[in-house]
Amino acid sequence: MTLATGASALARSRAYGPRLAMLAALASGSLLACAFAPLGWWPLAILCPAALMGLWQGAAPRAAAKLGFWFSAGTFAAGTYWLYTSIHTFGEAPIWIAFALMLALIAIMGAYQALLGWFVARWLPRTGALRWLVGMPAAWLLVEWWRGWFLTGFAWLSLGYSQTDTWLAGVAPVAGVYGISALLLLQAGALVTLVRGGRGARIAATVLLVVPWLVGFGLTKVEWTQASGRPLGVAVIQGAIPQDQKWLDANRDTTLRLYRELTARALGTPLIVWPESAPPDLANNLADYLGAEFSMASAHGSALVLGVVRASDDGERYFNSVLALDAKGVNWYDKSHLVPFAEFFPVPGFVRSWLRLRNLPYEDFTRGAAEQPPLPAAGLKLATTICYEDAYGSSQLPVLRQADALVNVTNDAWFGHSSARHQHFQIARMRAIEAQRYLVRAANDGISGVIGPHGEVIARAPEFTPYVLRAAITARSGLPPYAHVGNWPVLLLALAAVALAALRQRART
Repeated sequence: MTLATGASALARSRAYGPRLAMLAALASGSLLACAFAPLGWWPLAILCPAALMGLWQGAAPRAAAKLGFWFSAGTFAAGTYWLYTSIHTFGEAPIWIAFALMLALIAIMGAYQALLGWFVARWLPRTGALRWLVGMPAAWLLVEWWRGWFLTGFAWLSLGYSQTDTWLAGVAPVAGVYGISALLLLQAGALVTLVRGGRGARIAATVLLVVPWLVGFGLTKVEWTQASGRPLGVAVIQGAIPQDQKWLDANRDTTLRLYRELTARALGTPLIVWPESAPPDLANNLADYLGAEFSMASAHGSALVLGVVRASDDGERYFNSVLALDAKGVNWYDKSHLVPFAEFFPVPGFVRSWLRLRNLPYEDFTRGAAEQPPLPAAGLKLATTICYEDAYGSSQLPVLRQADALVNVTNDAWFGHSSARHQHFQIARMRAIEAQRYLVRAANDGISGVIGPHGEVIARAPEFTPYVLRAAITARSGLPPYAHVGNWPVLLLALAAVALAALRQRART
């Protein structure tokens, strides 16, 4: 009887063990979302990956893949829950479509981490510093970069973004956001090593837990760029039009009047910036309105940078654009990195017809050129991004060779009152740190602000209210190391580290 009871208990423990491990992976992944804005519990960007690395210890490839999947599913379920608001509440998609798209994103993100778990269990050393301090951090970093690039990419919640307010932010102008992610993963591996490693490995782990912070602190004191002009006044016009009201025909004239009145308060400021698609109509239909705004601004010595939607001359193509109206001319920037299922629909024609019947948006925007010159306005050369484009730091590097300031126009009203607007603002701050330039951010609704070259928030508008935000920025010249080399040094080092660990394991077996 005693033997039978013991055997039964052992069977139950074996059955519950994998389930508890998956629950632990799901919980740690969910907690990781708290490392980012608005909570900003940045130590979780080290502790949560360390928890998953610990759970992977001794796991078979299939079990490790499951653990990786549930970890990432937790992160993106907790960190991107606001997709429901965007898709259903404002996109007017049926609830089942909203949940289907949310689950699809979570499943794709989980698949990346599942692949990582399988690789770690199948190809890396079973134990030791080469696994914890070399192979796992490097493989994780490569997967994080891959998901931010493959199939247009989804770089949201990359680990490095959690460190905009820590000493590690000093690494961004040298190695970019993925360089910061690499250091966080090294420290996560170091925590595992402290628990499981031998004496020598623990000494190395202790060094890795301390040195990156000292290096980061030192780098925060380095000025990679220099002021190249006098302070210049800027004004951000925040319309705060709710998304469900923005495109109603009945509100068109009211919205145009609001932007005219807010802009009138800012006249005389050298640079005035409107948010993404601020006028609720095609720019082609607003020639008189925009011309009058430019005439008024020009008479007061102001240049205008306006987020607008426009059609091509033949009316066959649509662009999400930024229009710069300056005394020296008229210039355009067209959004290049479009958002799937929002700005273009990678679906067959019959599905588009069905979407039309369901009263959903179905027109695709046309992608702008991958590399476009900076927009000239008020004597500045502005590296321009629209909305989610600022999540792709490396794609902005070519224009930095000419640009002396950054501007991002966005419409975060799609996110409602969720955490997404804070996450997006944190991404914008990282772009300013990487480029070590001022960034002017105009949001229709969300967070409008002016960010300094070290990521500091110089000015920030109150949310959900029409407002004119005033601040001053300075043109900056010079390029940080990251602007010269991009992500390649970090990625090549990671690739070499993974190859070293995998080949060492193969030699042993």
